[in-house]
Amino acid sequence: MVRFLAYTGLRWGEMAALRVRDVDPLRRRMLIARSVTEDNGRLIFDTTKTGEERTVPLPLFLAAQITAPFAGKGRDDLVFQGTRGGVLRNGNFNRRTFGPAAIAIGEPRLTPRLTPHRLRHTAASLAIAAGGNVKVVQQMLGHATASMTLDLYGHLFPDQLDDVADRLDVIGRAAADVSADYLRTRGPVDPLQPKTGRP
Repeated sequence: MVRFLAYTGLRWGEMAALRVRDVDPLRRRMLIARSVTEDNGRLIFDTTKTGEERTVPLPLFLAAQITAPFAGKGRDDLVFQGTRGGVLRNGNFNRRTFGPAAIAIGEPRLTPRLTPHRLRHTAASLAIAAGGNVKVVQQMLGHATASMTLDLYGHLFPDQLDDVADRLDVIGRAAADVSADYLRTRGPVDPLQPKTGRP
């Protein structure tokens, strides 16, 4: 589950509300259509934070891991469940599992504190390192706008100025070659001479 959050960027409530029918392992996609929150112990299912559905990529290695337990589950069953069945609760998971694991790897030295929500940042970093552009990362994380994604993760996108310069150089050289070829075969054009109608 920790690996799942780190590679998909889902919010806790989105992961906890994910149902078997939302996962398409063959296409390696997930439909993120709802979220679940806890209010004074009461679970509330609602739309996602932005109120919109989105499709999120599912790496093949994760697809194999999370769909293995699907045998015997119905389409409306939750993908992830608590130890006693039912909806996973963030507080319980943090206290019993994630918190102790974070301390075991030296979490007190980490700033800001490591939480399941921080795994969204891990997912964004991995997606950018894998070559995802800002629109892809925006869709994956469910940000309302691309500018929000850039505000949070713009520093992680590679500097592409050299790449753009190289591509412009190729285009410029091609245009120069065409012009040079035209001058060799047709000769210079005198804009003051009347057109003869011939090419």
